[in-house]
Amino acid sequence: MAELTTIARPYAQAIFELAEKEGRLTEWSDMLALAAAVAGDPQIVALIDSPQLTEAQLSELVNGICGEGLDEQGRNVIRLLAENHRLAVLPAIARLYEQRRSQAEGAVHAELISAFAATAEQQKAVIEALKKRLGRDIQLQCSVDAGLLGGAVIR
Repeated sequence: MAELTTIARPYAQAIFELAEKEGRLTEWSDMLALAAAVAGDPQIVALIDSPQLTEAQLSELVNGICGEGLDEQGRNVIRLLAENHRLAVLPAIARLYEQRRSQAEGAVHAELISAFAATAEQQKAVIEALKKRLGRDIQLQCSVDAGLLGGAVIR
């Protein structure tokens, strides 16, 4: 995992700098999330690891699946990653980009895992408590883990 992060970091940094300079942080988040979902699909992972397809074929495949979700710059990133045998690191690039974006925007991503679905009031209370404690905006993602007997876990 550390190796993927090491490989992904310069790509994520370069994409972030480009997006920030152009004022397109959200658009790049969307494009990277889409490309990472495609590259992380088990069938695509098998093709990325297979010697049956050339780098050009892989980039055409990923770009084709992403379709209109990528602009020309996004398609160029996919081509570059394919040429450098780095398509497998797309999920790590997207994750690192989002971390960098959150830092730049002063936001913190938090996850609330509870035994039962959290109500809107409970979510608001958690957001306010974290905001007060951390002094930053909070982006909360909620999930349910039936394995918990009660209570909640906040990450």
